[in-house]
Amino acid sequence: MDHAAQVEFTSRFGEVTFAHPLGEPEPVPGFPQIKPVDRRLYEKQYGFRTGGPWHTDVTAAINPPAASILRAVNVPSFGGDTQWSNLVAAYEGLSAPLRSLADTLKAEHRFNGGGYQPRNNKFDERIAVNPLVSIHPVVRVHPETGERALFVNPGFVSRIVDVSPEESRLLLELFFNQVTKPAYTTRFRWNNGDIAFWDNRATVHLAPQDLDHLDVERLLYRTTITGDVPVGVDGFRSEVVQGEAFSAKVPSVFKQKAESKEAQPVFS
Repeated sequence: MDHAAQVEFTSRFGEVTFAHPLGEPEPVPGFPQIKPVDRRLYEKQYGFRTGGPWHTDVTAAINPPAASILRAVNVPSFGGDTQWSNLVAAYEGLSAPLRSLADTLKAEHRFNGGGYQPRNNKFDERIAVNPLVSIHPVVRVHPETGERALFVNPGFVSRIVDVSPEESRLLLELFFNQVTKPAYTTRFRWNNGDIAFWDNRATVHLAPQDLDHLDVERLLYRTTITGDVPVGVDGFRSEVVQGEAFSAKVPSVFKQKAESKEAQPVFS
């Protein structure tokens, strides 16, 4: 499968989004829907190779992608596995009193909300290009199956709203431990040409944690499908704090920059 085939395949399941709300790394030329997953590009841009902590793709947006498709082009012969965890199983694994509590809670999601990614000026500047912040229900009702999922992740969640900072910290520690329990996870060993397709509404995933000290190439390409606005058990619909919906449209900030560049006078 090449770039064009990946976009066409993704489009069979819904609208294909723009590559990434932050435009990082830059989309593949001619294919604005494709995001390279390239550790060497990240190192060049930000000075670190890590893929970050457990996360669900782009939950800082009011409508996180419904699904993600990742295609391996050049992966190492050892290491580099991706892990996923089942958020429905994680929710169902909570005790009844904790499920009842989680059903009533809301959480703020933003890029690097948990502060797990290394911080530096380049990374902070990239986040500031198109800041997205949303309030999502802690328990999301799946729009197709009706199942309840524990919709929190260490990569994006900054706090539980309407509780004290200490309560928020303790609740998130409990929920994050729950969603990353080995009992709910699966591990995928990549080979060149492999494709992973996952439901972003009911999973978290973890990029490789065993390659940062090795100088090996790991190149994959990701596409995502436009998602709906999450809805909680009580009917609460996610709310925007900052930013715009994530879809096939080029984010306004990049469109404005392109238009501004085109409008610049040319002197000879």
